[in-house]
Amino acid sequence: MRAPEPTHFAAVCAGAMAWLAMGQKSGGMRSRLLLSGGVEFRPAPWWSGAGLRPWMQRELLRRREWLCLPVGLLLAVLGKSILPLLAGAAAVPLVKRWLTARERAGQRDLRAEAVITFCGSFVGELRAGLQPAQALLTAARSTGGLGAAEASVLAAARFGGDVPRELRAAAREPGAGGLAGVAACWRVSVDGGVGLAAGLDRLEAALQAEHDQRADVTAHLAGARSTIALLALLPVVGLAMGWALGADPLRVLLHTPAGLACLLIGGALETAGVCWAARIVRKGQVAHTGSGP
Repeated sequence: MRAPEPTHFAAVCAGAMAWLAMGQKSGGMRSRLLLSGGVEFRPAPWWSGAGLRPWMQRELLRRREWLCLPVGLLLAVLGKSILPLLAGAAAVPLVKRWLTARERAGQRDLRAEAVITFCGSFVGELRAGLQPAQALLTAARSTGGLGAAEASVLAAARFGGDVPRELRAAAREPGAGGLAGVAACWRVSVDGGVGLAAGLDRLEAALQAEHDQRADVTAHLAGARSTIALLALLPVVGLAMGWALGADPLRVLLHTPAGLACLLIGGALETAGVCWAARIVRKGQVAHTGSGP
């Protein structure tokens, strides 16, 4: 009997490590036992039919970067080489960084929309006859536009503190820059007697126009981003065509000197091209909106 190849041992070990990494925190996320009428209620375990699907969805959404390891494992087994597995392991932190940047960008956009909604609600409460402090409290509670700094701002408004200072502190959060304008309107209305509602109304219009411009630029750049993704997938299409024609492209790329040289040079050129194209798109968005993606 032929002894198993070292590549297979490495692939199996890496798969086990990936499975443990995906499930090491599953026990901490399970619900605690609840007592209801003296009867214990235990939620369905994650491995049962009722709990497996939600558990898998939650874990995959939370640790999507770990999917690089199964992909590298599959290519390592098919190509009988440990190089794809090493590449998959090296891609985990890079993919995690990219996913984190995307998540932060989405949270920043949601935060900006919440600030615009807060300004509109604030104006509505003022024009309904409420005092500025009470209008601020009502608008913040109904919209949540103050984010993590809501407690300090509401405390300053309720007990006569420095509301503009707290608003400026809240404006330091990503996407909450509009709160600095709210602080300026509050300060001007207190010091100069100018109507707070009129200033907030103009601020809301300006923030909404900026948001609409950013959304318009993002929509126009969607085609360029799709083109970048399509070009990045062309090598995969080439490998699939090679398999369809009966060739073995992985064997050539991973087990021959010429193939390894082509793999290294092609990977470097692919990475450089994608980064260059993404930088062009990012600079175009910054030039039109003044902020990155």
